[in-house]
Amino acid sequence: MTHPAVLPYLYTMQKELLDEITSRLGIAELNEMQNSALQVIAREKDVLLLSPTGSGKTLAFLLPLVTIFKPNVKGPQCIVLTPSRELALQIEQVWKKMNTGYKVNSLYGGHLLETEINNLTEQPTLIIGTPGRIKDHITRGSFAVDMVNTLILDEFDKSLALGFEEEMSFIISKLPNVRKKILVSATTAIEIPEFTGVKAPAIVDYLSIGTDSNALDLKIVISDEKDKVNTLFNLLCYIGAESTIVFCNHREAAERASKQIAERGIPNAFFHGGLEQMEREQTLTRFRNGSVNFLIATDLAARGLDIPDVKHIIHYHIPGSEEEFIHRNGRTARMNASGTAYLLLHKEEYAPVYLPGTIEQLDLPADCDLPPVPEWVTIYVSGGKKDKLNKVDIVGFFSKIGKLDKSELGLIDVKDNISFAAVKRNRVRDLLHLVQNEKMKGKKYRIAMAR
Repeated sequence: MTHPAVLPYLYTMQKELLDEITSRLGIAELNEMQNSALQVIAREKDVLLLSPTGSGKTLAFLLPLVTIFKPNVKGPQCIVLTPSRELALQIEQVWKKMNTGYKVNSLYGGHLLETEINNLTEQPTLIIGTPGRIKDHITRGSFAVDMVNTLILDEFDKSLALGFEEEMSFIISKLPNVRKKILVSATTAIEIPEFTGVKAPAIVDYLSIGTDSNALDLKIVISDEKDKVNTLFNLLCYIGAESTIVFCNHREAAERASKQIAERGIPNAFFHGGLEQMEREQTLTRFRNGSVNFLIATDLAARGLDIPDVKHIIHYHIPGSEEEFIHRNGRTARMNASGTAYLLLHKEEYAPVYLPGTIEQLDLPADCDLPPVPEWVTIYVSGGKKDKLNKVDIVGFFSKIGKLDKSELGLIDVKDNISFAAVKRNRVRDLLHLVQNEKMKGKKYRIAMAR
């Protein structure tokens, strides 16, 4: 149920509609931050929303759009700028689950611009995308800008850190009729850039909630060698099979550590901005559904990604700032859950000055068994929503033709053109044999193990 104090500010949104949307999302009620954001965004011209990763910021800024959008207007009415493809896709997914009736398109690099232009033939009400790609489309005139009255800059500090200032400034200069700007961040260590035109925003600040310092256990692990990979290997063996993100400062280091850990018998995946979009999607899907328990990543994975239930964070390299240290740790101990963060230090390396004075040092056992191999494997299907496939179709096909029990099927993720399904490892060979020459909904798809 929605907090009664929100209702006067919902304008045309009836309480029943709000409850319908939250029900579609599987949410019993909005949290305190979402309630506050809903009130403030509905009544204020400019808003700065500050809240931790995992606290529900996406819904907090999407939900008011239902009251702002005008149903009889053709063309985009809101643009959401994000620093990464993954965040754009995540926001799009939430909006589609809301099932508001308003069309959405996400625009980002990593696939053909022409494909996006074709998808914009029927202009959406909501556009979500990365600054560079949105600038390209505005320059080309791919969509109308005259009716855009709301601009949302999600994780805008990250966009600035990635060098998107020029693109963001250009986009804002080309939106003459914007009346409402919403700036969203998970940190207070920011200044609002002058080019945004936002001078005195209403502030919704909930950064004190989310990661509970009492729920986050911080430990230091000392490496006798400057190359910390042996210590990392021993730490992963000590942790076991629990979901873990290992943060490195550079792409090359993430790939190197991933390869060396895999060669020693620990399955894992690496993730960074240099991967193709398909590779990034497959990697995140495998990590979410438990096909790999260890993700070795750059700070791209520190925020803006939907990765639930991470139990451990390992700082393989010291982060470049306290802000990044906080964001990395924010992947665990979220929303009343507990978690552990480990800082790997060479014996001659100093801990960052921003760390608490006393931190427990973990002395790893001399011998630990290898973590067990994950019980799940991710299966790739070469069709998705645009082929009229849904989760029910895949469950039915794998159950009837592939002879899988429901307990042998895990998380299923259906995207526009591809789908992924988690299957118990001991059933994969039989499944692939049974379905290899069969059709799903009258069409044959390529079905194989995701890599």
